[in-house]
Amino acid sequence: MAALKYAGLEDTDSEEELPPGWEERTTKDGWVYYANHLEEKTQWEHPKSGKRKRVAGDLPYGWEQETDENGQVYFVDHINKRTTYLDPRLAFTVEDNPVKPPTRQKYDGNSTAMEILQGRDLSGKVAIITGANSGIGFETAKSLALHGACVILACRSPARGDAAVQRILGEWHKAKVEAMTLDLASLQSVQHFAEAFKSKNLPLHMLICNAAVFGAPWSLTEDGLESTFQVNHLGHFYLVQLLEDVLRHSSPARVVVVSSESHRFTEIKDSSGKLDFSLLSPSKKEYWAMLAYNRSKLCNILFSNELNRRLSPHGVTSNSVHPGNMIYSSIHRNWWLYTLLFTLARPFTKSM
Repeated sequence: MAALKYAGLEDTDSEEELPPGWEERTTKDGWVYYANHLEEKTQWEHPKSGKRKRVAGDLPYGWEQETDENGQVYFVDHINKRTTYLDPRLAFTVEDNPVKPPTRQKYDGNSTAMEILQGRDLSGKVAIITGANSGIGFETAKSLALHGACVILACRSPARGDAAVQRILGEWHKAKVEAMTLDLASLQSVQHFAEAFKSKNLPLHMLICNAAVFGAPWSLTEDGLESTFQVNHLGHFYLVQLLEDVLRHSSPARVVVVSSESHRFTEIKDSSGKLDFSLLSPSKKEYWAMLAYNRSKLCNILFSNELNRRLSPHGVTSNSVHPGNMIYSSIHRNWWLYTLLFTLARPFTKSM
């Protein structure tokens, strides 16, 4: 009983009745969570029963769901001309009894981003995703935006970025999405992007380094570096450095670097075991597109590991990720042979 009294739970008789200072709320997708005004915290489990719930059915006739300037959901009763933060469906909640997965992993290769984010309210969170106008980047941006996050789509093409924004708004007109120009093949563009983002005075909770080129013919960027190396690695490296202070001030925050299992099939050391810089940005004579891609992905992982070592004590974590075997996207567009191989492999790959 002493423990119950300390937690403030002794004043209620019913298991479903909330203790003093607690309030029941719902997310945009119908999951119930509980706000403790005394300790200024929220949680998914009922403070007494420990159960999770979600609302059942649609809103009653004449009701509409809105979101205020703080990202909190409220409800409008157009018939009686009133507003409330209390979901009218809370009287008809059902208990969430998730089935425990038969394997050790909760998610697998068939899980979608929307499934993984189910029940999460990301209101107030800010994310930047590079290469977000198509493929994995777009699906990530859409999933985060539909769960309440403010998402910046960092894209090389302003037109494609704006089109991606409209596609997301077509699914939810109140999504907080914006396209900003970022060309990773130009270090000046990276600098301008970082300055433009900082001028918005926004926090940054998620920086997802997703953009990449694959199978590109040899070319040099305006900075005099081999393009695959700069776009896939060095541009992101510079971007993180420029936004590191914002990430620290926004902690807890995270950096996610999209790498690949192909990093295993290359080396960036010379015969004596030292780092060979000529391999990172090779001449045209020494260039092979697949090896250049693999080396850039290895650099991604080494960078992410070191970044996590340096910034995790400050509340900023970094992880590199392999998105799945041969995901069918437009990354293969630079050479017809890669397009043919990806087309033949498509029945065995993950969809976007």
